[in-house]
Amino acid sequence: MTRIALTGTPGTGKTTVSELVAERTGVDVVHLNDAIREADLFDERDVERDSLVADLDAVEAWLDEHQDRAAGESDADTLVESHLSHLLDADQVIVLRCRPDVLKPRLRERGESEASVAENAESEALDVILAEAVERHGEGAVWEIDTTDRTPDAVADDVVAAMEGEVEPRVGIVDFIDYL
Repeated sequence: MTRIALTGTPGTGKTTVSELVAERTGVDVVHLNDAIREADLFDERDVERDSLVADLDAVEAWLDEHQDRAAGESDADTLVESHLSHLLDADQVIVLRCRPDVLKPRLRERGESEASVAENAESEALDVILAEAVERHGEGAVWEIDTTDRTPDAVADDVVAAMEGEVEPRVGIVDFIDYL
């Protein structure tokens, strides 16, 4: 079974797209942030950011066990959806991107603090998650997809194409540095 990381800055569309991909392909979707919270896969709480600090070793072990259990039920690939999924072992990494000026209102609608909105917009402009994904997995295993002004269905089509090898890995196609 293949493990695919679907990652990106919060607000880029990961959760919505992962559900559409699951409907189309039958892939087993793991919403990693939920698993971290529900299975206590964290070391501490970051009170300032109102978030959990994941124990990546525990997360990796949990994912391995999850995939082993799932393998007994089907031969479906596993799509791990989270802004952290690129930090784990994966066969493919798909990074969803969104222009920071479009990302900011999405995050505000979700109730994020202004500090979180600003931090995530800057992170997106600086390619932080993309850079981490390429550093850990190499350019040959990473697909960058711009979600700005696109429907979730169109983005899901691109994710499925990447998963099925219909498009070559691609990085460096999105540039939001002018935001800064």
